[in-house]
Amino acid sequence: MQTEKKRIMSGMRPTGKLHIGHYLGVLTNWIKFQDEYNSYFLVADWHALTTKYDRTAELKQNIVDVVMDWIASGIDPKKSVIYLQSLVPETSELHLLLSMITPQNWVERDPTLKDMIKILRGNKEGEEQDVSGIVSYGLMGYPVLQTADIIQFNASLVPVGKDQLAHLEISRDITKRFNHIYKTDFFMEPQPKLTQIPLLKGIDGQKMGKSFNNDIKISDTEEDTAKKLMRAITDRSRIKRTDPGHPDQCEVVCPYYKIFADEQTVQKQRYECENAIRGCADCKRELIEIVNDYFRTVRQKRKELENNPDYVHEVIKTGSDKARESAGKILKQVKTIMQMY
Repeated sequence: MQTEKKRIMSGMRPTGKLHIGHYLGVLTNWIKFQDEYNSYFLVADWHALTTKYDRTAELKQNIVDVVMDWIASGIDPKKSVIYLQSLVPETSELHLLLSMITPQNWVERDPTLKDMIKILRGNKEGEEQDVSGIVSYGLMGYPVLQTADIIQFNASLVPVGKDQLAHLEISRDITKRFNHIYKTDFFMEPQPKLTQIPLLKGIDGQKMGKSFNNDIKISDTEEDTAKKLMRAITDRSRIKRTDPGHPDQCEVVCPYYKIFADEQTVQKQRYECENAIRGCADCKRELIEIVNDYFRTVRQKRKELENNPDYVHEVIKTGSDKARESAGKILKQVKTIMQMY
């Protein structure tokens, strides 16, 4: 008898076109997971509203852009369930039921909520947080809704980086509390599926992000990529073209070589940099070709999807229907366990 694959669940908020940091840090892992697990990948539009409820003009297009980036990168709708949060209303009902058993202080101290507040305020870590008038009822419930997202399929695994382990704790706590209160072992406690997420800096040497205007998008043209990489930070101590370079002090260009180039190219670039055989502009020009070649197939696929929006909408609808069917079965069992009418 064949054993059913474990279920894995992950998602993203639709805040715009994805950048190559998303590709390396998240999507490459998802692509591997879809062959090993029953995978559910969520476009979390309700979560987007928790901090951008007053900026919804671009939400529909952002949803489509995220899905196009996923599919172009290699997420296969035939292998994985790609779905939109708001098209699975069972999630909201499960969220409501879970909110009834979740202590208020659990939510208040949850790192997910604290991180969302930082995003909303733009505060740096460690600054005093005055949340009066900023935290909406919906944002306050973010960790509970996140838990509903995970356990609505009774997913046993959630892909996270080591720095995100704390975000999963409240979901595990709520799951254990549900099982304890209703004397059941129905819900599996979601376990972290640790992923190695490479840190890809933006072209200014800081964390890559759309809001920082330092990102290279998956969907960028080769010309856009070239313009951005020519502005990338290199070795700040190298003043003249004839000065020896210091690859280990190069903030962006040399690290990109290590990620996107083969070992022979990396070693050649390092040698010629250290010996002033090539300048930083030379390194950037070669890197442009390497990065554009790396993403050429992905970008061609995305362009095809842009020309076929009906297919993208069908993927969202079909995946959401599948997700709703699975979520409905879980919700029905939850209500039976809770002895509801």
